[in-house]
Amino acid sequence: QVQLVESGGGLVQAGNSLRLSCAASGRTFSSYIMGWFRQAPGKEREFVASISWRGASTTYAGSVKGRFTISRDNAKNTLYLQMNTLKPEDTAVYYCAASGQRTLTTSKGEYNYWGQGTQVTVFS
Repeated sequence: QVQLVESGGGLVQAGNSLRLSCAASGRTFSSYIMGWFRQAPGKEREFVASISWRGASTTYAGSVKGRFTISRDNAKNTLYLQMNTLKPEDTAVYYCAASGQRTLTTSKGEYNYWGQGTQVTVFS
């Protein structure tokens, strides 16, 4: 089992940056595909980015590609999301998640473990 705790959210002006972190418990972090999702008020939770076991492969939602970067440090059991050029439409609660799938997946149904979320608010 994996326990996930996000941090790094906050209030930021449009055009600026934030870096989210997700600390994972357990010694099997490196065996999970990891992902970031977000949920805005009144909307469904949506995929943001995912990363393979060793970080060699990544995939992004079209709305964040080129602005966000997902990375992981398996030695520190930590997942990151660097968010640049933030926009008001990026405002949401951001969740990290772990998947036992063997390939990258954008489907929230294929993620087994979830953090509690961290709020990101972008104002113009």
